[in-house]
Amino acid sequence: MGGSKNGRFLSTESNKVDEPFKAEEAETVDVPPPPSEKLLVLGGNGFVGSHICREALNRGLTVASLSRSGRSSLHDSWSKNVTWHQGNLLSSDSWKDALNGVTSVISCVGGFGSNSYMYKINGTANINAIRAAAEKGVKRFVYISAADFGLANYLLQGYYEGKRAAETELLTKFPYGGVILRPGFIYGTRSVGRVKLPLGVVGSPLEMVLQHAKSLNQLPLVGPLFTPPVNVTAVAKVAVRAATDPVFPPGIVDVYGIQRFSQQMSR
Repeated sequence: MGGSKNGRFLSTESNKVDEPFKAEEAETVDVPPPPSEKLLVLGGNGFVGSHICREALNRGLTVASLSRSGRSSLHDSWSKNVTWHQGNLLSSDSWKDALNGVTSVISCVGGFGSNSYMYKINGTANINAIRAAAEKGVKRFVYISAADFGLANYLLQGYYEGKRAAETELLTKFPYGGVILRPGFIYGTRSVGRVKLPLGVVGSPLEMVLQHAKSLNQLPLVGPLFTPPVNVTAVAKVAVRAATDPVFPPGIVDVYGIQRFSQQMSR
């Protein structure tokens, strides 16, 4: 992966060609960010993004969200404390003002469709955001990417090629403040209108089993399918910490790294 020499890969795996070396995980101090910190969440009204917004508010940050639809449809009380911007990352004139005063960005932008559409949403849109944030002097940028799933990568070629292109851009533009999270299936309570879907009913037991069966993840071809799911709350906590902790190591954090960091914060 271009530019990956500037980052650290936080994983116990070391056999992937785009991850040249394994770095030791650094101990970071989990302290509240200073009041001047302003976080912009790209896709903040989605499943993962809404949990990130709530976690950031709980940690005392000023929080804004940017999405194509603008204001969230969520009815939770915390959503009133988020500044909701409407804009399209593929059209720079519609959203760059949202970066004013922002010190860190977390992107949850992604989607499925045709290969060309997936590359545009997962790749081009995020690359535009990364470049604009770098030009604005944003300190840290966290990108919610995705774990490799072996054969699935070929079936969703545009999705993964877009993700990896955005990762390369991030490690180039933010060599010391860029963090990439690569979760697999993310579970938790998903709100669809006023209905709440408890995805944890399936995800939580799978995580319990698969996190202790890591050897299965090394099997040829099908191994990545055994990547354990991760709770959306864990992803949100680690993402906000990575965006605000100046000593959080830059680079790629796989699902096992997400679990470890989340467990550190729960102690």
